[in-house]
Amino acid sequence: MISRLLFWLLLVLPVVRAVGQSPQTAALEQELARTTTDTSRVLLLANLSATYRYSHFDSVQKYAQQGLRLARRIGYHKGEGRCLSRLAILYSERGNLPEALRLNLQALQLNQQSNDLEGKSRTFNQTGLLYFALDDFRPSLHYYFQARAMYQQARVNDPSQLASILTNMGASYEGLGLLDSASYYLHQAYALARTPPAAGWSCWGNPRPYILREIGLLQAARGMMNSAVQHYHLSARAALPENDLRCRCRAFQYMAELYFRRHQADSSIFYARKSLAVGQTLPFIVGVLRTSTLLADAFRARGQDDSTLKYMSIMLTAQDSLHNPQRIKQLDAIGFQEQQRLQQLEAENAQFTATVRTYVLWVGLGILLLIALFLWRHNWHQQRANQRLQQLNQQIGQQKEELTKQRDTLASIVQQLRTTQSQLVLREKMASLGELMAGVAHELKNPMSSVKNFAAISVGLCQELREELAKVPLPIDDQQIIDDMFQNLSQYQSKIVLHSKQAEGFVSSMLDYSSTGPAQRQATNLNVLANEYMRLTYHDLRIKNRHFNAALFSHPDETLPEVSVVRQELGRVLVSLFTTAFHGVHQRQRQATDEEYVPQITLSTHHRGDHAEIRVRDNGPGIAEEGIADIFQRFFTTKPDGEGLGLGLWVSYDIITRSHGGTLEVTSQPGEYTEFIITLPLQGKPPVPAAWTN
Repeated sequence: MISRLLFWLLLVLPVVRAVGQSPQTAALEQELARTTTDTSRVLLLANLSATYRYSHFDSVQKYAQQGLRLARRIGYHKGEGRCLSRLAILYSERGNLPEALRLNLQALQLNQQSNDLEGKSRTFNQTGLLYFALDDFRPSLHYYFQARAMYQQARVNDPSQLASILTNMGASYEGLGLLDSASYYLHQAYALARTPPAAGWSCWGNPRPYILREIGLLQAARGMMNSAVQHYHLSARAALPENDLRCRCRAFQYMAELYFRRHQADSSIFYARKSLAVGQTLPFIVGVLRTSTLLADAFRARGQDDSTLKYMSIMLTAQDSLHNPQRIKQLDAIGFQEQQRLQQLEAENAQFTATVRTYVLWVGLGILLLIALFLWRHNWHQQRANQRLQQLNQQIGQQKEELTKQRDTLASIVQQLRTTQSQLVLREKMASLGELMAGVAHELKNPMSSVKNFAAISVGLCQELREELAKVPLPIDDQQIIDDMFQNLSQYQSKIVLHSKQAEGFVSSMLDYSSTGPAQRQATNLNVLANEYMRLTYHDLRIKNRHFNAALFSHPDETLPEVSVVRQELGRVLVSLFTTAFHGVHQRQRQATDEEYVPQITLSTHHRGDHAEIRVRDNGPGIAEEGIADIFQRFFTTKPDGEGLGLGLWVSYDIITRSHGGTLEVTSQPGEYTEFIITLPLQGKPPVPAAWTN
């Protein structure tokens, strides 16, 4: 029994070992065993690491780190750069894009030090892939073109590397929607991969599976689904001899997604399971996450809860392995920008230093020459030079004064133009908004009135029908059922009437807000008016940003009497305050690191003796103490540049204080809340003439 077990183990072990290899691995291992120089060993270890990049990640790390330690021990910069580049591939495949970028930048510096053009080409290609992973296709194309130029300059006979670069360029153009350009580069790459080179493929293997897969994506983008499926199958078969598990996983994944979009659930589940099995073998975490999500959605649509839970568990495990991919993607983008900025600064500093040195040299030579001339002719030119300098100083002073005056005049004109432009833009926006709201309100008013009237008529008809049916003898049970049904119907009709009245209130508020006629005071229920404008402003913001949500709290004072106000003017004030509050909580929500933060807007009214008080409070980021004093000044705004003119609160303050004789104040605690407080006299105040507010 033991001997038979040993026999099967000896039979299986070579197969297991072969699974993690590519066709180029064995030859490189034999060459590594024969080599006697350390530099050759470093390069062979780097190439051996590359053969495992899509089949066995642990081997990638093992051989790359062995080569890196040896290269650093002997001071071999070329080998160190190539080994760092292989480790960058590993981190990229595992989703750690910032670490992959850091290693690529280190490798690029080492490539430049050793003048390794082939290594620079590979590093540029890998850096472009990092941008491609973030769907940032313009920078990725920039690096791919650099990689191709460096490859052509190096004159290396490695068609697999050039084919990989061309395929990446085609994939980026496909991401940008430029399908003709994508087709051009993909077919160039396919022409290189059709025939193997005479010396065989390099350590990077045959790129044909990758090229076929990207051609399939291109065909799918063009709507040629059958051709896309055919290319995916060809890619999966071509990946078998190369032991390219990643490409095989992707090919099955794209087939599953294509069938899922075409509502062919059985085929989608079949290929998704195959993709998941291959991806878990690598393990290719990004592919596992995407495929398990697809399977969970497919089984959820079928109502198969057990299978849904199974694949959701796999999906959550993959998400945990990637440490929240969405946040990492955001951090990656920041890391890319920072690293790119630092690299650009270093290049600019180096160029600036060289320029400064050149200028210093020429200036030094010029100074020496001038000193010699000055000493030679000093006695003869001294007096004449002094006179000339005085004249020049006077001219420069006069020109400086003229330029200063012109600058001040232009600055004043520009400020006036900006003020006028801002006021015109604000007026145009308010006019357009008023026209739109008036049109919508007029369109809604008649249907809402009809709904309310018909609902009221239906209540009366239900009562008459109940009385008529009461005249007809029915069994007690049937009579009770009919009475219950009529009771429910009457309640429903009453609710329709109630909600219709509320809708009419919204329509009236919209008409008041958009009114362009002369300001007229009306006795107004501030509780209803403020609540309507809070919800109108909230729904308007929700239309612009459907992902935004906030908790609205209303605390009206029922003892507050009606106040004589200009409804459309007070409505504009409330819209401005609510807009500022919603902007504050939205800003804090986007910047918040605490996932439990809930945007809240609180509206409260109070009866304060001979005054009415309206408070609008939000739990946004608050306003700094130095900004409180200027918040009601013209053109002051807490919003980023381009998002506000800074006129809303100034106009609101003018309306409350001058037109209504009230006060508008603000209190705030940075990081906690901001609260606007409107105080209005209950007796009202005569409206201020229009000339006062201009």
